[in-house]
Amino acid sequence: MAILILGLGNDLLSDDRIGLLAARALRALLQGQEGIEIVESAGSGLALLDLMAGYERAIVIDAIQTGQVPPGTILEWRVREPLPVRAPSPHFTGLPELLAVAQALQIPFPEEIHIYAVEVTDPYTLGREITPAVRRALPELMRRIQAQLQAWQVSPEGA
Repeated sequence: MAILILGLGNDLLSDDRIGLLAARALRALLQGQEGIEIVESAGSGLALLDLMAGYERAIVIDAIQTGQVPPGTILEWRVREPLPVRAPSPHFTGLPELLAVAQALQIPFPEEIHIYAVEVTDPYTLGREITPAVRRALPELMRRIQAQLQAWQVSPEGA
């Protein structure tokens, strides 16, 4: 079972690095575990197509700023089927567009994608440390991702 863990973010931008920090921590925890690849990327949009192609399942970890929940809140989404494409142009591509492009081009793409996004306070300040609320979310984020990986191992058909 080929699983991708994709940590997104920018190491130079305060809270935006949470996906990268999680990927690094998971790499240390899961060292030597077969069937799981951990990748860090500052990319977005169609640049992620190549990174995600060829995996059966994927976990995507990223920062999000909705203003709807307190900083440090972990939001989760599961994608098991194509999403409606809503981008106003090809320059604004997200997961729905990636899925549509992969399907149209018959690129093998994860059948199941779990997204873990941490509500952040400051994803824009250059060079500043991650904020305390976001840092405190990291252990729970790791626990949830490990639980999902374990569920996939117990029930390969999906969990």
